[in-house]
Amino acid sequence: MKVKESEKASLLDPSVLLRPEAVYNGKPIEAFRSYEFDENDAIQQRVRRTYYNMHTEQTYELVKAKMAEWLKFNHFKATVKEALIKLNDFVDESDPDIDLPNIVHAFQTAEQIRRDHPDNDWFQLVGLIHDMGKVMVFYGEPQWWVTGDTFPMGCKWGPSIVYGDDSFKNNPDTYNPKYNTKYGIYKPNCGIEELTLSWGHDEYLYRVLKHNKTRIPQEGLWMIRYHSFYPWHAGGDYSYFMKEGDEKIKEAVLKFNSD
Repeated sequence: MKVKESEKASLLDPSVLLRPEAVYNGKPIEAFRSYEFDENDAIQQRVRRTYYNMHTEQTYELVKAKMAEWLKFNHFKATVKEALIKLNDFVDESDPDIDLPNIVHAFQTAEQIRRDHPDNDWFQLVGLIHDMGKVMVFYGEPQWWVTGDTFPMGCKWGPSIVYGDDSFKNNPDTYNPKYNTKYGIYKPNCGIEELTLSWGHDEYLYRVLKHNKTRIPQEGLWMIRYHSFYPWHAGGDYSYFMKEGDEKIKEAVLKFNSD
């Protein structure tokens, strides 16, 4: 979810502050951070470290194991309010610009949507809870298993992945012929929903909501599940996996991220 230009840049969504894609060219220049690495900039070091750890440690097999672990839904029980309150004590280490608790972004996003869509209550709710899956950090997960952009596992890394030109060099899947080709384990036009994405807060919250028989419509669930899949919906990668109907998924995600 992006903020209008009239909003303060310091409150922008962490996931859009390192964006290289042309689709964000209309954003004010002060809203962006350079990909140049400054060893004297502690925040840049933190962001880079988070992504390098993610891109080194997350392999297809480990992601499947992590899904099996968390999708038992037995780590904790909480209301939505209780989970949101936890975000008061959480700062996203993939965020290059701010050290504000994530709860600030949750309310800011919901309020932006409320102003633009005052009659769409489920959309406002999605804005409020879309990052709520980050509570996994409070139950033993390092941030590189929770935050940052998502990307497909089991196939060649997309060229627009943040830091991806160098950050996957120590990931064993990079050298596994089963996983390092264009299509990898998938078939052309198999459908975006058939892809196994890197593990993180998006997929976890999506699965939690489905498990609890949410009444949020499918459009809202797509927003939650894919809002961090920037290499696809903003970078233009992985379009060869799309099938008929997947444009509706992308439209929903872009509506959320650019509202």
